[in-house]
Amino acid sequence: MKNLHLILATAASLAFSAHAAEDPHPFGEKYKRLDHFTTGEWWTVNSKKAKGRPFIKLDVPRDEVVAFALYTQDNSVLKLSAQLYPLKPGEPRVARLEFKEGDAWKEVASTEVLYPGWSAHFRIEDWDSSKTVNYRVRHGDAATFEGIVRKDPIDKDVIVVGNLSCNSSRSPGERPQMLKNLIAQDPDVLFFAGDQTYHHTQHTAGWIQFGLQFRDVMKDRPTITIPDDHDIGQANLWGAGGTKATTTAGPEGGYLYPPKYVNMVQRHQTWHLPDAFDPTPIQRGIGVYYTSITVGGVDFAIIEDRKFKTGPDGTIPKMGPRPDHINDPAYDRSAVDLPGLVLLGDRQLSFLNQWGQDWTGAKMKAVLSQTAFCGAVHLHGPKAERLLADLDSNAWPQTGRNKALTEIRRSWATHLCGDQHLGVVVKHGIESPGDGPMAFTSPALVNTIYGRWWHPLEEKAGTNAVPNSPLPWTGDYLDGLGNHIRMLAYANAPDIKDEKQRADGYGIARFHTKTGDVTFEAWPRFCDVTEGDNAQFAGWPIKFNTRENDGRTVKGTLPPLQEAGVIQVIDEASKEILYTTRAKAGFAPPVYTSGKYTVKFGKDKPDATLHKGITAGS
Repeated sequence: MKNLHLILATAASLAFSAHAAEDPHPFGEKYKRLDHFTTGEWWTVNSKKAKGRPFIKLDVPRDEVVAFALYTQDNSVLKLSAQLYPLKPGEPRVARLEFKEGDAWKEVASTEVLYPGWSAHFRIEDWDSSKTVNYRVRHGDAATFEGIVRKDPIDKDVIVVGNLSCNSSRSPGERPQMLKNLIAQDPDVLFFAGDQTYHHTQHTAGWIQFGLQFRDVMKDRPTITIPDDHDIGQANLWGAGGTKATTTAGPEGGYLYPPKYVNMVQRHQTWHLPDAFDPTPIQRGIGVYYTSITVGGVDFAIIEDRKFKTGPDGTIPKMGPRPDHINDPAYDRSAVDLPGLVLLGDRQLSFLNQWGQDWTGAKMKAVLSQTAFCGAVHLHGPKAERLLADLDSNAWPQTGRNKALTEIRRSWATHLCGDQHLGVVVKHGIESPGDGPMAFTSPALVNTIYGRWWHPLEEKAGTNAVPNSPLPWTGDYLDGLGNHIRMLAYANAPDIKDEKQRADGYGIARFHTKTGDVTFEAWPRFCDVTEGDNAQFAGWPIKFNTRENDGRTVKGTLPPLQEAGVIQVIDEASKEILYTTRAKAGFAPPVYTSGKYTVKFGKDKPDATLHKGITAGS
């Protein structure tokens, strides 16, 4: 570690031991009960005699007030967030970070414990990612929490990613078997795609509950957490650029609770991520966090697929019992794909475009988002009712969906997400079946609230069905919005009322950085991973090469590369970048139409022109 740049609290904060009383209603008089388990005189609500006590114990022994920590490191910057239990009057509002040097601990930074939310955040620059370092977060004289900042696994041939989401609060206890399995599988990075907690109005307490469930695996490896609708207190979220929502269902678009609450949730879950690509807030001062991180040569773009999205209520014709549900199979698909509707928005599309062309430190690429870019379900809810199209997914609006997938395809990136509760693997189609990237939606960690099932009405396999699959309904389909999807695997729940048959669990994605292969695995919640592939859901594992993330029909190839590097192919007629990827010497760039092309090349970016006006077979 060299020239550590310490981000310290102000002198006044460092001297704090007797802290003035915090605002008991930090989100305003209208929202007195918002996060009230951890605000104001929170200890009175936590007492044994209080009505409506919290769902977890928050008044803990004072040597246990540091609940957990999580971190990322990228581009020589370590960012670590520590979550504390709520503090009492007279206790210091300062947390300290220490690293172990030999047998001794050395304090390297201290920072204010923020209220509301009780989180503390450390930023260390000039971080040496080639070393593994033990860390310890301290509060007061006795409270500590320890973990390990791992060195960047750039020397590994396979980078292992945990893909997790939808942690139902209706099963409030520990997750022992899942935790045991994850620790045994030893992922290099964890990705929690959203709905870490379903305690809508009590995020701090719910976040602590989530942290206690997974801290033993999060503390020792980079962890990516991004909030989804339930995290910020809504049943669904169409962020609409930050406007004000009027209902928790939110189909009109916007955020229901005050920006201060939304920003607290985002601070809890995303402060430790690498700095935002463009930190400019959206409306009402709500922050953004979309960014990227490279782990072991795999470059992950982290996007916010809810934040800018248009709400359906009032913007499209109503097609079902709710503004976001469509049940009429005869409806005109184009009637809900209108000009002006937004999915990712121009800012994030521009980010993905720039990210896809920069391969500094990257051997492979992947995109991480909250939900899927298709409607890969048919039956919904406790009664398994058939629904043609759900506008909560990224299947809608279709034009925005296709723009997003086109940017993902441009870098031959793999897509990982959650939210849908149903574990699936699909190959997207943009203009035609299978011409888009591969995507893995993780099963719900705990699937108690809202079940979903893949069950085509005709109960037939599509064309291009998976050979010898144990699943009957694979192959090419159109979802309820007319989008092409090739279903490769799905994990339907036999009985959502039975804890052992709910098809909950998590995903593992293995990125083989030498070969460019990717392996998807899906593990049931109560399985034993020592049983190997036989313990996985039927239909998994699935292995493919990253080149398959661009499934357009190849019509010819351009001259092969003389050396390894980053290559970019541009169609001269349309000026469109077809793709940018890292390739080995001898790679013959594919093209998909006859015509003339420009080929650019470089070590990490395509900054030099190799060919201009070249044609396939030249």
